[in-house]
Formats: sequence, structure tokens, C-alpha cells
Amino acid sequence: MNTHLLSVDSLSKDHVDHLLRVASRMEPIAQRRKVTRVLEGAVLGNLFFEASTRTRVSFNAAFCRLGGSVCDTTGFTFSSMAKGESLYDTSRVMSGYCDAIVMRHPDQGSVAEFAEATNVPVINGGDGPGEHPSQALLDLYTIDKEFTRLGKHLGGAHLLLTGDLKHGRTVHSLIKLLSLYAPLRITLVSPPGLEMPSQLVDLVASRGHRVEQRESLDSDFRDLDVVYTTRIQKERFTDELSESFAGVSQDFRVDRAFLDNHCSATTLVMHPLPRDSRPGTNDLSVDLNGDPRLAIFRQTDNGIPMRMAIFATLLKVEDLIEQEMRDVRWFVPAQYGADDASL
Repeated sequence: MNTHLLSVDSLSKDHVDHLLRVASRMEPIAQRRKVTRVLEGAVLGNLFFEASTRTRVSFNAAFCRLGGSVCDTTGFTFSSMAKGESLYDTSRVMSGYCDAIVMRHPDQGSVAEFAEATNVPVINGGDGPGEHPSQALLDLYTIDKEFTRLGKHLGGAHLLLTGDLKHGRTVHSLIKLLSLYAPLRITLVSPPGLEMPSQLVDLVASRGHRVEQRESLDSDFRDLDVVYTTRIQKERFTDELSESFAGVSQDFRVDRAFLDNHCSATTLVMHPLPRDSRPGTNDLSVDLNGDPRLAIFRQTDNGIPMRMAIFATLLKVEDLIEQEMRDVRWFVPAQYGADDASL
């Protein structure tokens, strides 16, 4: 992996496999059974110029669990960019304060522009409809762990990506990351106007994967291993798209009926979150809460060891993880959530 993590395009299969192995070694720390101080004294700058809860706190927690500390900035209003400061100047100033920087920005390509001004590691926490590489890595880590538990293999697996595939930066990064592995069957289902960008479909197909695009979830998916659904991102719509989308029904909603009637008992359900739980939305239904097929909370938990692995690799301390590792001294519950499925 290079100095920065801006896109999954910078990752080879060997890089990804290394991160998966390092993340696995981070599990005792992420699960709050062990403590390490390998980044003691290091400071993370978390620059989030677009709303975030999970990603921002996940990066914070990952850095802190390695012994570092965090400085947070959220929103343009409280930034010097509101005074006209350039990305270049902000990058250089923050580099004098921090040992690593995570940045989220509403404009595609802005994080890469920011990273050009610094030699301090920069991680893309999401750039508009562009990419979200750490999310794709934790998604792949989740699939790998879940498949191991179920006795499955990634090679030959059937994955369904559905929802807003046009604006969903998580699926943009994930489909490119998946394409590095053994031939897969990938089905794409989205409302009209929200299809996966054609260049990504062509890229994945050129790497030997079977890519199929459908217009509806009303199909037989009994051989489906993973359904990855995304929120409809209306905040990124143009006025024209907003008008055309007004009449779309809930035909693209993933719920218990869809799983029971069209999928199998081992089909995993994933979502990058947040999911829109309000009635009438085209998103992942809350009626799956407590169902062992719902992997979304295991998915978010996996963000900690994977983001720890990213920090450890970029800051070149992955070989020091176990040094001075000790048991935690506080109470840790056996299950984090009251409705977590027992596996």
C-alpha cells in the first residue's frame, strides 16, 4: 500500500490479503479483550466536511484502540475553508499537527487533491459519489469471516448489489475490490436512473466476472450468497432525477418476505448504513432485526479491526501490534446489542 489510501485502485490483491491478515490479528483488541499502545503519542486528524456518525466514530475508535489520540473537525461551517482556505493550505497546516488524516468531502476527487499536498498518510473517508475504500475493505473482511463461518468460499459466489448504485460510493469501491478475486457472479438491481456506472460494469466484466443487470428483485435468488443493499441517496439527486424518482414504489426494498420467498437460509444481508428506517422508504427493512442472516451490525463491528489494520500498515507498526499487549480491565458484555443474533 502506498503512502495514502484514496481508492481501491491503489490496492493489489496482495495488499488486500495483507490487510485482511492484519485485521484478523487486531480482533482481540477490537473485541475489547486486549489493549495495545503501539500508536501511543500519535495524533489522528479527522476532517469530516460531510455528515457522518459511523465512519467518523469508527476511525476514532480504531485509532484510540491502538493507543493514539484524535482531533475532530466536522462540517464546513467550523472550518477555515468557509473563509476561502484552499485544500492545499488546509492539508499542509493539518500535516503539521497530525500523524495521519482521515478526510470526508462532498466533492468527488477532493480528498485526492488534499493528499497531493502532504506526505502524512491520508485516508479517503468518502468523497461524494466517488469512493469509500475503507468501507469496501471492511465489507470484504465481513464476507470472508461470514463465509468461513458458513463453510463457503468467495470463488464462484453470487452477490446481489441493489439500491442506489449510481451514487453509492460504497458499492463503487466494493465491486472493484471484489473484481480482484476469483470469478464471481454479480447481479445489479436498481431503480431506473440509479444504475451502476457503465465503466465499473465494463471493468468488472473485463476481469472475467459474470455481471448481470436486472430491473427488479422479483426473481429467484436461491443461489444468492450475499445481498448488499444501499440507501437511496436523494441528497445527491439533480432536480430532473428527483422528479423522475417520485413515483418509484417499494419494489426495491429488502425485507424478510424477500429473503424468505426468494433467497436461502444462508443468504447474508449487508448494508453500509445508515439505513432509512422510516415507513415508505426503499431501504433495508427493520423486520429483519434479530435474523441471523442480517450481518449489518457484525459488519460495522468489523470496521474497527480493519481500520486498525489500515492505520497500522500506513504508519508501519503492524509488526509491533502484540508488543506489550495486555488484558482489558473493564467490563465487556458478551453481546453488544440486545437483539444481536446468537451464532
